[in-house]
Amino acid sequence: MMINKYIDSTLLKPATEEDIRKLCNDAIYYDFCAVCVQPDYVSLCKSILKDTDVKVATVIGFPLGANKTETKIFEAKLAVSDGADELDMVVNHEDFLNGNYAQIINEINAIKEATNAVVKVIIETSILTQEQIAKMCELVNFSKADFIKTSTGFVGDGAKLEDVKLMVSLMQSGKYVKASGGIRTLADAESFINAGAKRLGTSSGEKIMKELEKR
Repeated sequence: MMINKYIDSTLLKPATEEDIRKLCNDAIYYDFCAVCVQPDYVSLCKSILKDTDVKVATVIGFPLGANKTETKIFEAKLAVSDGADELDMVVNHEDFLNGNYAQIINEINAIKEATNAVVKVIIETSILTQEQIAKMCELVNFSKADFIKTSTGFVGDGAKLEDVKLMVSLMQSGKYVKASGGIRTLADAESFINAGAKRLGTSSGEKIMKELEKR
């Protein structure tokens, strides 16, 4: 198990340029799958990572997802033009609660079609029931998204093992689960990978790898 290649090393809280450079240099050293940063820092990350296979991910409609679709599309296109390879977009929870399911699918597809980037749909599992999580999985299955993601890390408790297992069981072939929020140890990482998660969003990537090195 190459744990490093599951990790999207994440820094979404307010950060300095020095912080971002360290994030990228650590990602190069440990050969992480990606870094995930706020849109402001996408171009800097791309310049640092351009000669590596570490991808640049950023967030769209973050952290609440309540932006208009047109705003998310503009944000997504700008991020890709700055060098983003992957877009972690927050679903519009108001649309979900109001039963506007077609609008959710249309928004995901519009972002995918406008950018052709890898799209991960963030759904905030910790504030949803199991039935609601299952419905979100159904919507993502009907969409052109590549991943469904547990959380922003800014709302609720983050990823839970039972939720990830449910999501993995429901996703169609070719669509994957990203666990994110509260993944801080090697044991956490291994548990979510063993549950079927294909990506881990964590701000503790370096810590996890140092634990692995000591084993």
